[in-house]
Amino acid sequence: MRIIAGSAKGRRLLSPGGTRIRPTSDRVKEALFSILSGLLDSFADCSVLDIFAGTGNLGIEALSRGASRAIFVDNHRDSAALVKKNLELTGFSDRSRVICREALAALKALEESGELFRLVFIDPPYHGGLPAKVLKFLSASRLLEDGAIVVVEHSASETVGEEFGPLREFDGRTYGDTALTFYIMQREGNP
Repeated sequence: MRIIAGSAKGRRLLSPGGTRIRPTSDRVKEALFSILSGLLDSFADCSVLDIFAGTGNLGIEALSRGASRAIFVDNHRDSAALVKKNLELTGFSDRSRVICREALAALKALEESGELFRLVFIDPPYHGGLPAKVLKFLSASRLLEDGAIVVVEHSASETVGEEFGPLREFDGRTYGDTALTFYIMQREGNP
């Protein structure tokens, strides 16, 4: 697992042994960021939220490409510690925060503190129904900028849902057993 582009290009990230964490493969990550590069004018000034962060792979890639800051959420202490180590390895600790807390509780706290995000990654354990719960919360929250992009990584055999209020699916891709579903926040009055 390595950083593909940007200021930390080529750096290898630490990953745990075992099967508890399923890091996004380099092939899927490369495809994902190619799509995002076409959607975003730039990653500069982009605030990123990486939910179910695992190793921090996706949020760190966004930071390497110029995102202004990233918040990583994972409820497992070993994962949160691993994200912190990977942020130190890549030199992005000063532009990041790691929250070790259950996803919905962390999102509620972030909303209460007035956080606002342009890009969100959701990469939960497969087949747990978590993407829909998080998307439903995000769609009703004040956490997303208008036009924010939310990317869900999930099992190709799992469907997530096309619409969660103003959060609407606009693209989907499959890479073997992994699927990426893209959503955009479109509040009333915006195309």
